[in-house]
Amino acid sequence: MRAVLSIGSNMDDRVKLLRTVFDEFASDIVAASPVYATPPWGVEDQDEFLNATLIVEVEETPLELLRRGQRLENEAERVRVRHWGPRTLDVDIVDIEGFSSTDPELTVPHPYAHERAFVLVPWLAADPDAFLNGTPLEELIAKLPEDDVAEVRPLGAMEEL
Repeated sequence: MRAVLSIGSNMDDRVKLLRTVFDEFASDIVAASPVYATPPWGVEDQDEFLNATLIVEVEETPLELLRRGQRLENEAERVRVRHWGPRTLDVDIVDIEGFSSTDPELTVPHPYAHERAFVLVPWLAADPDAFLNGTPLEELIAKLPEDDVAEVRPLGAMEEL
């Protein structure tokens, strides 16, 4: 199963926390974006995020993949105190090839991905031919406010940080 993961962190050692996800999925990664610095989304009174996208090929079911990401979040001592608030680590399943779900536990494609530059810009960098719900990512990005897209700044490949 091929899946798109959006990962982010804005607490503690952000690079180290993102690296845990890269390391966990090292043998499963088909493509990876650079790491990007991005402003907070939703709740703006918090530190800047580091975000990246991983495209992985795994043998797990969608729920098993969700649990794997949640295990990484738990190991990073993620605490969900405030919706869209600061977090040590976020591992979101954005899309799964050939799979969709409206289950509140795992909604795929991610219901807000189409409006988030910090998801779409790294994803496009990892897969220039990607589509979300049948629409090319380039078209979705073109519909976003220019400032939102411009604020997603590449920092470099994970190996370089």
